[in-house]
Amino acid sequence: MNKKNNKLVGAGVLSAVAASLCCITPVLALISGASGVASTFSWMEPARPYLIGITVLVLGFAWYQKLKPQTAEEIQCDCEEDEKKPFMQTKTFLGIVTVFAALMLAFPKYAHIFYPSNDNKEVVIVNASDIQAVTFDVKGMTCNGCASHVENDVNKLPGIIKVDAIYEEATAKVEFDQTKVSLAQIEEAINGTGYKVVGKK
Repeated sequence: MNKKNNKLVGAGVLSAVAASLCCITPVLALISGASGVASTFSWMEPARPYLIGITVLVLGFAWYQKLKPQTAEEIQCDCEEDEKKPFMQTKTFLGIVTVFAALMLAFPKYAHIFYPSNDNKEVVIVNASDIQAVTFDVKGMTCNGCASHVENDVNKLPGIIKVDAIYEEATAKVEFDQTKVSLAQIEEAINGTGYKVVGKK
């Protein structure tokens, strides 16, 4: 029974991590400096609702197993329960796993906090006629973390005034000084994140 509970807990954690892998990867890529791998797990996004459902069901069943009343046989055979249970078989451990799984499932909602803010970036505009705004169609973004990753990398270029990546629309709207940065450089920066520019307007 205890081995069964351990397997359930492991399956719950695994499915929770898998459900958020597409959003965790860009943050890990930013931290490690390997931004090209950011979109590696974006193909998993369509399966996210199913993985969330599996996580909830598995952890729910594990809690049911842990909290259900003992049967008469289990009460009579209480002699084994006298010895201290290993930590991995306690309610405390299951509680920790449940909190961890919840944090993983909610990761797309707060992934953007891991990216540095570019609000204080100063751009000197010499001639207003040099300002250009282009909307890039970007394939592969699946959450706010993906959009923040694109914004972060494009903002590193000189002459960028504003970047607004929106994963729901699969776009990145970039306002820039064309005397300091080219369209090709911006496209290269977006592609360097692992997401792909498939068009622009």
